[in-house]
Amino acid sequence: RRPSRRCGCWTGLDDWQARAAEATAGLSGRTPPLLIAALAHWPLLSAPVAEAETKASRAAVQRNLDRLTELGLIREVTGQGRFRLWSAAL
Repeated sequence: RRPSRRCGCWTGLDDWQARAAEATAGLSGRTPPLLIAALAHWPLLSAPVAEAETKASRAAVQRNLDRLTELGLIREVTGQGRFRLWSAAL
């Protein structure tokens, strides 16, 4: 459960979600908005967790994680080729 918005704790995340929704409005498919929601819920997101959260294929998840990275909305934080994690670029 999120803290109350009155404290301002989630302002950055709310702003990011709005920016991400606007930036991905032209993308087709159901995966981009589901990934945005998953990234808003999980501070660090792996591809397997993203698959489970979105019910999308590994290929669709990876393709959309790459798109969100290219758009500057998320960043890969491990610097590895395997066992990677992404976070919202607040």
